[in-house]
Amino acid sequence: MDKKYEDRGIVLDFLPQGHPNDPRPVHLKEPIAQILGDTFFTLLEVVPLKGVTFTPHELVFIGKGERDKVERIKRRIGYEELTAAAKAELPTAIEKLVSQSPERFIEFFNRAVPLTTRFHQLELIPGIGKKLMWSIIEERKKGPFADFDDLEKRVKGLVNPKSSVAKRIEMELRGDDKYRLFVRPPSRKAFDGDVAP
Repeated sequence: MDKKYEDRGIVLDFLPQGHPNDPRPVHLKEPIAQILGDTFFTLLEVVPLKGVTFTPHELVFIGKGERDKVERIKRRIGYEELTAAAKAELPTAIEKLVSQSPERFIEFFNRAVPLTTRFHQLELIPGIGKKLMWSIIEERKKGPFADFDDLEKRVKGLVNPKSSVAKRIEMELRGDDKYRLFVRPPSRKAFDGDVAP
């Protein structure tokens, strides 16, 4: 199986004095940024290059090759390890990423399948129950949805699906549900270097 790496991340919080929970003395702490990967929604801590600062919602390159702002990826983190500021920025950051790649989420609505005989992937999206699920399935038989506007126009009663997808991603990051539609499952392995599952 090929490893899935994040190429870019959106900054949630920048801690120039290091993480407040880091027990090391101040002079040994390094600045870190908490970021959200833009492909697999991986939560990461990265160390900036010397003299570099980040602003919230800035998109930074973290992939392989020469990075202009990031020295290294320190580790993968869980939702509970985010700072209060990072948690506050997360919903906006997710909405931004969903808006930037709408095709991949529309693809989900066009291809979602049943999980069990009684439960469908579409029902994992907040606000979608059996009735809306059947409306989506019937409507997509007529032709795939082109974008979020098309989806909203064709499925009566479906309000702001983009926001519902963003809410689902946040739920998955918080670990509120065993099913994963968009977020890579958490890893409990500590690592230093690059981002692998």
